[in-house]
This record gives sequence, structure tokens and C-alpha cells, in this order.
Amino acid sequence: MQQYDNILNTKTNQWQIPEHFNIAHGCIRQHVDQGRGEQLAMIVEDQQRGTSQLTYQQLDEQSGRFKRVLNSLRLAVGDRVLIRLPNSVYYPISFFGVLKHGAIAVPTSTLLSASEVVYLAKDSGAKVLVTDQCMWSELVDMLDQLGSVHTVLLTGAKGRLPVDDKINNHGVNDNERTIEVIDLEQVLTATDADNQIVNTLAQDPAYLVYTSGTTGFPKGVLHGHKSLLGRLPASRYWFDFKSADRVLHSGKFNWTYVLGSALMDPLFHGHSVIVYEGENRADVWPMLINKHRCTIFIGVPTIYRQIIEKTQVKGEDLPSLRHCMSAGEHLSDEMLARWRQRFAMDVYEAIGMSECSYYISQRTDMPIRPGSAGFVQPGHRVALLNDQFEPVTDNQEGMIVIEQGDPGLFLRYWQRPDETAMSHQRGYFITGDYARRDDDGYIWFIGRKDEIINTFGYRVSPYEIERVMKTHPLVSDCVALAENISPDKAIVSICVISEGQEPGNAQQLLDFANAHLARYKAPKKVYFYQQFPRTKNGKVIRKKLVSDIEKMAHKQTQPMDRTIEASS
Repeated sequence: MQQYDNILNTKTNQWQIPEHFNIAHGCIRQHVDQGRGEQLAMIVEDQQRGTSQLTYQQLDEQSGRFKRVLNSLRLAVGDRVLIRLPNSVYYPISFFGVLKHGAIAVPTSTLLSASEVVYLAKDSGAKVLVTDQCMWSELVDMLDQLGSVHTVLLTGAKGRLPVDDKINNHGVNDNERTIEVIDLEQVLTATDADNQIVNTLAQDPAYLVYTSGTTGFPKGVLHGHKSLLGRLPASRYWFDFKSADRVLHSGKFNWTYVLGSALMDPLFHGHSVIVYEGENRADVWPMLINKHRCTIFIGVPTIYRQIIEKTQVKGEDLPSLRHCMSAGEHLSDEMLARWRQRFAMDVYEAIGMSECSYYISQRTDMPIRPGSAGFVQPGHRVALLNDQFEPVTDNQEGMIVIEQGDPGLFLRYWQRPDETAMSHQRGYFITGDYARRDDDGYIWFIGRKDEIINTFGYRVSPYEIERVMKTHPLVSDCVALAENISPDKAIVSICVISEGQEPGNAQQLLDFANAHLARYKAPKKVYFYQQFPRTKNGKVIRKKLVSDIEKMAHKQTQPMDRTIEASS
């Protein structure tokens, strides 16, 4: 880390971003070059496949082998590689191998439906797909719809590629091109490492993440290699790293939150990462903390609530744990108080978004004020402005904007120049979020003025859900919204106007949603309406629908016509 120590002067908020920088060098190669190659980089606990681990030297070598595989596939600098893997050692091997090659990694959730994966493959123009045998059956029938994809690198095949009437050992043939299917584990074993790392500019594209868009389709958010350097304030003021930390994260690498805080950030600073793949049980996390002597635990509010409510674990039962972190949605004051009482430690929250690293957070050198998001991290130039782009005074609501020169900011929206231009005004990136700052500098987050749904730590566009649900023949119109069922838990619910006079079959709609949407996006409740409340110009009054549902829940009565809950 010595060569990166002078990048940010927090006293002056000045950055010295090097002209050339590659994330793979920062996260892996620098440690090998400095004689720390034998240090443990990662442990993956898989409920079905057992425990795997990589040292920094092994991760450097394996990602170098992956780079040579991309060379053999004649992948060009800037080409996209879509990664759809569960938590496994092959995730960092693939991700960093792509970056070493100078290509662009496209992390993709394992929870997405096959049709959603097809959309992302086409939109990104990916040429290679990295995925696992456990997800093969749901994708194989749609391989010929994957746009520019010409090669599938498959993990978990154990030397035997899947056979189907559309597939032979050479891949899938759609009469126009052949999609080659390769056993990734087998080919890595037979390949020598390419030790060269492309000398990318810090500004060059590194990875492309997708976020919910207001059009109903996910939109790509392109980040440069410099984005890792832009995360230095989060590493200093949110993580509170100490020597030889062991970091356990409860999430999946594909999520932007986890990609940064469980992969890039800890490895950049030379620590060890522990992740889990398997059934999400409350007792898993305390068990893993003890097994691997974890010092830092990172989760979402739902995980903290489950540990409190479903286990009897106390602070003295986890002697190695010293620091807890949360993001994705707000941790309620009640849950923070219960965690403090049980474990005698705080949970530090942060605010970020797909377009920017975490730039507001609570910090260990300042007391947490329950409900407050903490402070703007030194190094990030953030302002609260009114509609005239004038700074608001303390205790007034303002829109959060970030100066365009911030290295943590994304480069652009993928193939959406108009949206990119609209998000940048008067030298600022417009986050779309609002907040107020109190007299002591604490930031009190208000949220977006749009309709994005926060559920189980995921941000979901209602338009994306509605776009899919409106294709069902029983649905005449629908509105997706968040329904708060407890202080720490919101689910996706959907209000539906049926085709015809009678309410439709709610369970049929729920089944349809689960088949065509990622599990976290799929509605869990259906509310049937005869008509929606609307403004004079015909726009649905979403707040009125939310109010109706809250009143019905309070009175414990049935909504409009009927409600059906999805099974968990």
C-alpha cells in the first residue's frame, strides 16, 4: 500500500490520481511484489461444496491463467465478460483475470431470471459468459439468444460438460454461429499463467454494473479503474481497518455493495475475506465468525435482525469480532439499540449508490446518532443544494450532489449518453437523493424523490416489475410499491387491475412473477383494485396506494377485493 498512501490528502481534500492504474494490480499483484504472496486472500464456505481458499499468490496465478484463456479466445481490450457465478473462488479469479486483460467485467446476479440475463448480455454486448453448472438448466434453452456471446466458461462441471439435444462437446449451434462451452476449471489447470497486467489508464473502463432504471429496463453503470482509489475514504472512515483483519461479508460478490466492501476494498489493503454460499440461516454468521476468527462483519439490516431474533449469541461468544458494518437500507434505531445491548458494539452504516462508492458514513471517532447517516467522508466533495443549485443552510432539506472530479464516480451510463448528460449538471453529479445536515455536521438521509423500492438491501425499480407483470394476460394495469411489514423489513407488493370485471388469480400472478423476475424483485403480495387513484392528468397517486395498504394493515382488514401472500 505504500505506493498509494499519498493519493488522498484528507486535510486538503486533494487527490493525486496516478495516470496509470489497474484494479488487479492494486488488489493482488502489489502484495505479491511486496513479499506477502503467502498471505491468505480469501476463504469461501460453500454449504454443498465445502471450504476453498486462495492466497494472494494463488489468486495472482489463477487470474493470470484466466487472462491467458481470454487471450486464446481473442478477446480484445474493452470487450465485455459477463460473470454470473455464486460465491466461489472462481468469482475473484474471473473478475481480476478480466481486469488484467484490459477487458470489462459485468457482474450479474445469480437471482436474475434467464430472460433478464439475456437482456444484460445483449445490452452489454458481452462476448464471454462465465457461469456455474448449478445455473445451467435455467439458461441452456436461451443460449442462442445471448447476442454477441460466443463462449461460455462453465464452473462446477467436474470434467463433464452438460449434454442436451441442443448441445454437444463443441457447444450450441443456432445455425448462425456456434457457442462454445468450456469447462473452466479443467482449462485453467491445463493453462500457464500470463503474468502481464495491461497497463490501463486509471480512467479506463474496468467493470459494468446494472441498476434498476426508470424505463423498466436495467441500465449499465460503467466504472473506471480509478473507482477503487475513490473508495479510499470508505476504507479509512467506515471500515476502520487494523492489521491482518479478517472480513466476513453476508452478501454475494455480484452486488455492487459486496463487490467493493467484500472483494476490492479488503484485498486492496491486504486483508483476508470470508464469504458464504448456501442456505441463509441466522446461526451461520456467528458460526463463521468464530470458525475463521473474523474481526469485521458486514451485512444488511435483515441479517442483523435475524441474528438478534433467531439466535441467543452474545458479544462474549464472539471474542474476535470488533467492528460491524451495514448498508443497503437503514438499520432501525430499535435494532441498533438491541445490537448494542446484546453485543456491546455499534453497527456502522454508510450510504452509496451504483454510480458512486460509499461517500457518507458513520465513523468510529464520532458518536453514532441513531437515524443519522453520519458524515461526508473526507476526500469526497459533496453539497446539499436547492432546486436553484444554491447551497442550503443547516437543517434544511437539499439534494445531494457530488463534484464531477470525484474519482469514485462512474464514467457514464452504458450506451445512454442522454441520461449521462442529464445526471451531470453545473459541475455536479445529481444523485437523486435528498438529505439535511444538522448543526454538528451529521447527515440525515431523506431518500429519493422517485419511487425506487428498497427491499432486503436491494434497490428495485417499480417500473421494471410493472413492465414484466403487465405482460400477463390477467393484468390490465398494475403498480409495484414497497410495503413495510416491520421497522426493518419491506417487501415488494403489487396493486393490480384485472382484465375483466372479476379479480384475477393472485397465486397465478405470484407464480408468474417468480418465473420472470429475480426473487428479490418478485412481488410477495397482490392487491386487487377496480381503479387506481389518479391525478387530474391521469398519473397514478402511488402515495395514496401506499397509504391504503398501511391503513388496511393497521385495521387488519382485507384490501379492496382480496390479498394473497407468497410463501417465503
